[in-house]
Amino acid sequence: MKAVILAGGKGERLAEISGGVPKPMMPLCGKPALLRQTEVLKREGISDFIIVVGYKADKIKEYFGSGSDFGVNITYFEEDEPLGTGGALPLLGINNDILLCSGDLLFDFSLERMAAFHKEKNALVTLFAHPSSHPGDSTAIVTDPDGRVKGFAPKESRELHRNLSNAGIQILSREFISSIKGEGKLDLDRDIISPAVGKGGVYAYRCTEYVHDIGTPERFARAENDIKLGIPEMRSLRNKQKAVFLDRDGTINVYKGYISKPEDIELIPGAAEAINTIHDKGYLAVLITNQAVIARGECTFEELDEIHARLEELLGEKGAYLDAVYFCPHHPDSGFPGERPEYKIKCSCRKPSPGMILSAVKDLNIDLDGSVMAGDAMCDIQTAKNAGCKSALLACGKQEKEKEGVADYPDLISFAKSL
Repeated sequence: MKAVILAGGKGERLAEISGGVPKPMMPLCGKPALLRQTEVLKREGISDFIIVVGYKADKIKEYFGSGSDFGVNITYFEEDEPLGTGGALPLLGINNDILLCSGDLLFDFSLERMAAFHKEKNALVTLFAHPSSHPGDSTAIVTDPDGRVKGFAPKESRELHRNLSNAGIQILSREFISSIKGEGKLDLDRDIISPAVGKGGVYAYRCTEYVHDIGTPERFARAENDIKLGIPEMRSLRNKQKAVFLDRDGTINVYKGYISKPEDIELIPGAAEAINTIHDKGYLAVLITNQAVIARGECTFEELDEIHARLEELLGEKGAYLDAVYFCPHHPDSGFPGERPEYKIKCSCRKPSPGMILSAVKDLNIDLDGSVMAGDAMCDIQTAKNAGCKSALLACGKQEKEKEGVADYPDLISFAKSL
């Protein structure tokens, strides 16, 4: 697989600190962003690069040359006039799959995992997708449960959508590249990928690994700080991750019995702050929740998705996000009006069984010894015990009076600050 890096932009938003240096050549802790990208992708097995250049192309060419000094092979495509984020693609003469990324990103991720997902789905396009800490000003990727992209919701959309955004990295298949129509200036998302969504071959690879753009002075400063703290490497799934597994009702949102409507979701004060603190301390925030409303026939999968979209929307308004959401739709007891018999089973995922946690361990390479299950019920504590991780009982949910003097922490924010 080749890598194509789009490095032709002017970086106007960085002008106040760039001193005329092309954005991809801005030194992050002394090393150009483009070199950091090259090093990560070389480690992941890519040796051939095409760098699309434009603004101050000579600066990039002089630094990298043929790539031999860096152990890779680099060729260049120079735009005589700006072709947007997609206009160069049909002109590159590519005859194999490529990894395409923007040159203004700092990242550290497992290409092997992303490529395996791409192959498993037989995808035309695979988008590296992650939750955003600012979903209110991001275009949301709308998917089905299998990860197939159904569309894109602009930030102006008033509909509920899960917090999932395009990180600026994508795998494009050879067949897809050869099908690209149009010439001149093209927008990758609007003119190339969006028209392909209806054909069913575009997928979102949701991942917790580190990908951040450096396109503003604030984001550039944040990226430098993250490098100093070792966060990009720490978040790579090559390494074991620490996680806080979070119960939902009574832990993050106010307990109101069985919730079957998005409007019933109400955050517990401090919950968003707690999730931000969890992230600041180097943990993933992973939701683990029993949702018997499916088996009881009180809620469809689509409606449950809207409920979780509302939860993510409320968290996003406060700059917080969940790295992953796992739920169990089963319930072993019968006798409810409208129940769905196919989900009235004993399963390995319903808490206190550890199935959801074990799925997260596999998906996210989680270190159970360094992880904690936090919830408001003894069921959560037993789940942690069954999974083999630590636990924290919170006195903020449905059994508050029963746990008085017994709970480990009064609420989620108190627990998060103790990590």
